[in-house]
Amino acid sequence: MQEIRKIKSIRQTVLITMIGFAFTFVFLAMIFIANIFLDESKQQIAQHVKHWSRYIAQMSASALNSGQINDVVNQLANFKTIKSIQHVDIYQLQQPENKYSIVATYDHFKRGEQSPNVVGLTAEQRAIYREPQFDQALVRYIRPIQYKEETIGYVFIQMDSQNGLSLTTQLIIALTIIFFILLVVVFIIAFRLENNITLPLKLLGSDLLAMSQSKNYSMRIKTMPYQELDFLARNINSFLNRVERHINQLRAAEQKSLKLNAELEGKVHTRTEALKESNQELLSTLEKLHQYQDQLVESEKMASLGDMVAGVAHEVNTPIGLGVTASTLLSDRLNEISKAFHDKTLKSSQLRKFLAEGEENVGIIYRNLKRAAELISSFKKVAVDQSSDEFRQFNFAELLNEILLTLAPQIKNTPYQIHFDCPEDLMIVSKPGPINQVMINLILNSITHGFDHSPQGTITVKVMKLGEQLNIHYQDDGKGIDPLIKDKVFDPFTTTKRGEGGSGLGLHLVYNLVTQALGGNIRLDSEPGKGATFEINFPVSEQLL
Repeated sequence: MQEIRKIKSIRQTVLITMIGFAFTFVFLAMIFIANIFLDESKQQIAQHVKHWSRYIAQMSASALNSGQINDVVNQLANFKTIKSIQHVDIYQLQQPENKYSIVATYDHFKRGEQSPNVVGLTAEQRAIYREPQFDQALVRYIRPIQYKEETIGYVFIQMDSQNGLSLTTQLIIALTIIFFILLVVVFIIAFRLENNITLPLKLLGSDLLAMSQSKNYSMRIKTMPYQELDFLARNINSFLNRVERHINQLRAAEQKSLKLNAELEGKVHTRTEALKESNQELLSTLEKLHQYQDQLVESEKMASLGDMVAGVAHEVNTPIGLGVTASTLLSDRLNEISKAFHDKTLKSSQLRKFLAEGEENVGIIYRNLKRAAELISSFKKVAVDQSSDEFRQFNFAELLNEILLTLAPQIKNTPYQIHFDCPEDLMIVSKPGPINQVMINLILNSITHGFDHSPQGTITVKVMKLGEQLNIHYQDDGKGIDPLIKDKVFDPFTTTKRGEGGSGLGLHLVYNLVTQALGGNIRLDSEPGKGATFEINFPVSEQLL
């Protein structure tokens, strides 16, 4: 929530300040003067009390000394016309007890008020009343009665101090009237001063408001009647000069910016049209590149299949050639036996030899024809799987053995070993075609690039089913992959055998088959001199839906 500040006006501030100062000054002056007059009145009353006590002491001294107590009483009765004297006690020293006792009393109001018992007071306590003591509207005083410089008694006198303080009361009333008069004067002065100070400020504020509303910053503040306000006006005019210059600069910059924007829009439009044409050409080129890439990938597949065809053809030619040789030899021996039989020159030993050689040749023909049939059957399965992307249920261990049999022509004359670690009864439902291509490309990649004519090498493939995922851990102990191309091995056309028959599409094909055809993922881990490891995971099921 936004803070709301209470803003005070100069008029209020000036009025409150002036009234506060005036009130404080007059109030302190009244207190000071009242205290002075009050102290003066008290001193006058104290002198008055001392005067009457001295008069009574002198009047009573000779009578007390001669024992004429009635004269003292009669003399005290004469004080009834003096209203300020309320009470008088005369104490006399009694011999030989050496004690003071009251011998005469005067009470103006006949109330019989108890006065301090001088007889019972100690010297220290009597000393208190040796100076006039004020008690509210009363003042009390004790004076010793001396006769020939000997104290023969005491005079206790009690007087009313109100009459003596009436002058002070009148003074306070007068000061109060003066106080209110001064307040009125101060109000008048404050209002005049406020008008003289705030009027120029109002004019200053109205000028600034007119500038802000009209946004005409060429206006200037007029000269002010007071030095401080004129200094403020000059500073505001200086600020307005800077604001006006800044606004002019902004307007010029705005015009320049508009001009530059117009030019820039023209250039952007021209370049946008050029970019559209370039983008169209790039899109066309990119589309052609994708077509070429697909063609290259298909060419890589066909090249791989061609290598297998050539290898299988070579392998099939061997047993077929042996079978042809054995059948030719058997045919020759059969002709010889047939001629001897017709010429009736056939011997039993010759027949036994023919039967033995015939049995041996028939065995050779059977074994080689069986070998050729197995090679053709394995190649047929692999070829069909490579060209098929359909799901089917199959035994993964048998698939690996068929792949190994198909690759036999490429690896039988190499010093490299391939080990499969896969459960024999692992049945899965997946796409055997992409799996065939992935495994064949990985094995050929290790032989061609990983071992690179090395005198020895081992490829280990571990397969395990993890829930609904199949994990293939492929590892070779070759020379590894250069760190400079490690992050690019799955990109198309990345190869270390460029110019030596390498197309750079093998691992790119593997990546596409794993991530797209099989819907899985592949991860590479390799260090120079420590071989390469491929971790492949893709979803599988146990039965066809």
